Amino acid sequence: MKETWTAGRLLEVSGSYWQACALHAGVKLGIFTALGSGPHSAEDVARETASSLRGATALLNALTAMGLLVRKGDAYRNTDESSMYLVRGSEEYIGHMLLHHHHLMESWAKLPMAVRGGRPIRKRSTFRNREIRESFLMGMFNLASRLAPRIVREVDLSGRKRLLDLGGGPGTYAIHFCRRYDGLQATVFDLKTTRPFATRTIRSFGLEDRIAFRAGNYLKDDLGEGYDAVWLSHILHGEGPEDCRKIVAKAAAVLEPGGILIVHEFILNDSKDGPLHPALFSLNMLLGTPEGRSYSESEIREMLAAAGLRDIRRLPFQAPNDSGLIAGRK
Repeated sequence: MKETWTAGRLLEVSGSYWQACALHAGVKLGIFTALGSGPHSAEDVARETASSLRGATALLNALTAMGLLVRKGDAYRNTDESSMYLVRGSEEYIGHMLLHHHHLMESWAKLPMAVRGGRPIRKRSTFRNREIRESFLMGMFNLASRLAPRIVREVDLSGRKRLLDLGGGPGTYAIHFCRRYDGLQATVFDLKTTRPFATRTIRSFGLEDRIAFRAGNYLKDDLGEGYDAVWLSHILHGEGPEDCRKIVAKAAAVLEPGGILIVHEFILNDSKDGPLHPALFSLNMLLGTPEGRSYSESEIREMLAAAGLRDIRRLPFQAPNDSGLIAGRK
């Protein structure tokens, strides 16, 4: 359905970052976690979060107005949803992904500069300081943990023995594939700075005997050999077309005959003017990478075909953010 752009709707979108900033501040300062033990006064929250009383009170009231907190008298408490998603330590915590968005906001404010220059204006999250790297990697874990149970039902790895999770970050998809397929062993390939996060996550699921970590740069380093499945989730959008073809070719080369390669990406339509999230994500890649972008289904199919893969098909999966799956067989 086409958006109706009234003056009011334009102003609503223009000012929507106010709510985003309030949410990010609540997570970053630990407001929701402080309230995880029960109702607190503004004075208590200010003390526990090392904040000023004026600032804490204003933020608590704004979060209450947003429906994320409930106020009764002088005491504030979390809603059920805030307790589930925004209290650190909750199994459904998504705060890492929200903090990743927070760290991106400075660059998004400079989008006109990036559009004019055609060059990134921030460093990649995986190359920055530990706090930013952790929010990025564990944010990917937050996001992937919500999608993986659905995805593994759509990707048939029955009878497969060795999976390569290329650029696999903390290993979320390798974990979920191994949990579904008892005979599967996996290797997570990513930068060496990712190893501590992957090791911790894999160990937390008790899968360290089935999932190994291999450090390297997937554009430059050897990927190993003898895999019968390769999973490429959200790595192509970080590179330009030439390097994407190189990555797919390297991944196809380490597959055994009959092996399957699956690409998970934000997939544009072939005219590249939608869906909305992949189109906006191309701007995010402009801000953060020299050549990264979202790709259309036909472009991804061409990459797989150029690597010698056959039986290329779109799998019946679509996430709320318009990520999808395209697979090919060697």
